[in-house]
Amino acid sequence: MKIIWRALINAAAIAVAAFFVPGITVGNTDYGYGDANRYISLLATGLVLGIVNAFIRPIIELLSAPITCLTLGLFHFVIGALVPVLGFHLDGPVAAFLGAIVIAIVGVVLSWILPD
Repeated sequence: MKIIWRALINAAAIAVAAFFVPGITVGNTDYGYGDANRYISLLATGLVLGIVNAFIRPIIELLSAPITCLTLGLFHFVIGALVPVLGFHLDGPVAAFLGAIVIAIVGVVLSWILPD
């Protein structure tokens, strides 16, 4: 149940990022459900983002610890910008970087407001 809750929080954070960050578009994949394609893309991306953050991101952070120390933690934003997304179009690395910042902030705030 916890993974579903995290997927919903991630989906909401991604939706906020797509709304506020120019260069991020949502719902580019056709699943055959008409208007629901956008929401399916959000949920699928939220689920993938949750799985990546739970299992793959700790390994990447461990391997990138030296460069993270040199940049005083700013390299975490670069790692967040490299997280894969489904059904989205990013207009370049700037949109991915800004989107990662927005997703991280909204995800943390929603996690505080809506605990598991």
